Amino acid sequence: MENVKPESLRIVLSLPSGLLSPNHTVGSMGGRFAKAGAIKKYRRLTREAVEAEQIDTAPWNKVIITSTFYFAQNRHRDSRNALGSLKSAYDGIVDSGLIPDDDHKHVQEGSPVFEIDKKHPRVELTIERLA
Repeated sequence: MENVKPESLRIVLSLPSGLLSPNHTVGSMGGRFAKAGAIKKYRRLTREAVEAEQIDTAPWNKVIITSTFYFAQNRHRDSRNALGSLKSAYDGIVDSGLIPDDDHKHVQEGSPVFEIDKKHPRVELTIERLA
């Protein structure tokens, strides 16, 4: 019996802007434009990062996505808000063609991991093919 490792990839992105937080309220037209711009940019950056990997076996029908956040400061982090701030990244993964949709039929979310890296704050998304 051969031990076959599942296909996976890891993309590294800047931490999501505060504008992408589910807790960020948009109280003005300018605020809505700012949030829309942040969403569009993060979605594009994610799509480009996935496309750069040149995955020949796409689309993957089912994946698990695990996020590791590296923050500059050690303080309490809300895992639900952290995952919510990645919605535009998930949309970028769909835009890349790697997965058909980011719904529960195609994506399982791993629990987010929080680490400290004072010099290089970032989020790393590990996408593992399940089917």
